[in-house]
Amino acid sequence: MSAVAEKTVDRIDLPVTGMTCAACAARIERSLAKAEGVQEASVNLATERAMVRFDPGITGVEKIVETIRDAGYDAIVPVPSAGISGDDVQARVRRDEYEKLQRKFWIALVLAVPVLVIAMSHGRIALLDSPGARWIQLLLTTPVVLYCGAQFYRGAWAALRHRAADMNTLIAVGTGSAYVYSVMALMTGARDSHGMPAPVYFEAAAVIIALILLGRMLESRAKGRTSDAIKRLIGLQSKNARLIRDGGEVEIPVEAVVPGDTVLVRPGEKIPVDGTVATGMSAIDESMLTGESVPVEKTAGQTVFGGTINRTGSFTFIATKVGRETMLARIVEMVERAQGSKAPIARLADVVSGIFTPIVLSIAIATFAVWFVLAPVETRFTLALVNFVSVLIIACPCALGLATPTAIMVGTGVGAENGILVRSGESLEIAHRVSTVVLDKTGTITRGEPSVTGINAVTVSADELLLIAASAESASEHPFATAIVKAAKEKKLSFSPPAEFRALPGQGLEARVGDRGVLIGNSAFMRSRAIEVGPVESKLDELSSEGSTPVIVAVDGKVAGIIGVADEVRPESLRAVQALQNMGTEVVMLTGDNERTAAA
Repeated sequence: MSAVAEKTVDRIDLPVTGMTCAACAARIERSLAKAEGVQEASVNLATERAMVRFDPGITGVEKIVETIRDAGYDAIVPVPSAGISGDDVQARVRRDEYEKLQRKFWIALVLAVPVLVIAMSHGRIALLDSPGARWIQLLLTTPVVLYCGAQFYRGAWAALRHRAADMNTLIAVGTGSAYVYSVMALMTGARDSHGMPAPVYFEAAAVIIALILLGRMLESRAKGRTSDAIKRLIGLQSKNARLIRDGGEVEIPVEAVVPGDTVLVRPGEKIPVDGTVATGMSAIDESMLTGESVPVEKTAGQTVFGGTINRTGSFTFIATKVGRETMLARIVEMVERAQGSKAPIARLADVVSGIFTPIVLSIAIATFAVWFVLAPVETRFTLALVNFVSVLIIACPCALGLATPTAIMVGTGVGAENGILVRSGESLEIAHRVSTVVLDKTGTITRGEPSVTGINAVTVSADELLLIAASAESASEHPFATAIVKAAKEKKLSFSPPAEFRALPGQGLEARVGDRGVLIGNSAFMRSRAIEVGPVESKLDELSSEGSTPVIVAVDGKVAGIIGVADEVRPESLRAVQALQNMGTEVVMLTGDNERTAAA
């Protein structure tokens, strides 16, 4: 497609209600594909959404919605000006649908059980074999069919009006035939060849409707729970942004930020959109994107991402990507696309289920005809009808059309909750062929939470070194500071906040503890302050080779000692790696740390 043509194409994602099987989704797709101005249409049953690419010069959203309604379904149109999104409406519709299905299922179950008991007694209990027992079955089954099962009959009628057949058709014809035949046999007093009252099949209609309602209810609940993973990802985004305009600050909704805006971020705040640091410096917690527990130092010219958290200093940045272009929005879109994508086996299921219903109806009619011709005259109608209904009910293709998309939707949703992003349904299907697994070190193999691994004092005792460091670090939000403070608390050391404190991003900190000046940081920071690190130089190499990060503590201009801090390996990591290796999978560790730390 040319660049000019590309500009004339709009895309809209519409929540669709009323779908029950793959045939429904296929019918809507066909209707949309035939609509004037529509270039591409994809309808996903699991996510209950229609993605439509159309030429706005030929058609519009209203006509697209009208096409969906003409097909016998409905579409939800978001109203941004009223603060109502399609997701909000769809969530409410799903909740109402689940509650309605739950209510109908329990009514059907309560009424169907006694009908089943009466039918299965087979004359063993005189009271249940009396003429009045059949009327009780009719009384109990009628609300199940006419109220609890009404949606199946409405769906079948809608399909019939469009000269189509779907799962609702099979359910409606099967249960309807059993119910109507039983009512007629009871009302007319029909008898079999032995002079006994003709058999009735109220229990078949009641129990089948109850079981199918149970399946629909469980499916509805699975869809609702899966959408929670998307909501949690969206919840990572900041709601507002603080802009610098005309020399002052103004707070606006994050949706109103445009590329080129200057955004101010203070310590502890979420970064609203993606951008490039303009002034100031800070340490950013990017764990929601990378899993790295240690904040990343950011200075002028470096990129920051929406949804990450500013830990230390204030800074301004120029917004570069907003709305659906931010990294977080793209992650959310990728998860939604994966949930809505079709694996190769799902495409096969769609094709099969699309032609399955007409074939089953044909087989059921043939079955009725064969039994009606070959069975004894006195029982042929009863036997033919029972087998006709059996074929329809047993062959319902609900699992065929729903199992694969529901499995993909639930699988990708649970993965997103646990920080695992699946790119597509196809990726999920071929995952069993993976031969090499690459694991990030920080936060995956390790805990992602640094802890003190060793204390090497030079001019003071180990406890005093830890006490001084914890006092100075108690005013810091850095993960290493948290680890040192935690170690001091575990040793029950009594420390107090520093009299003076200043954090130096990327280097360390300087503070005053009591009457002593304290510097804490790396070797480069110490050398910049003309502090000789020779007495501990050998220990620096030793700690690095052990996988620890050395934190140098200087008191009154002299090195007092080193505290080793490391991100400890998770206890379950060894078992997980061994399990992967036992499956014949090669396991690789990927890290941004130095080689000695990685090797350790």
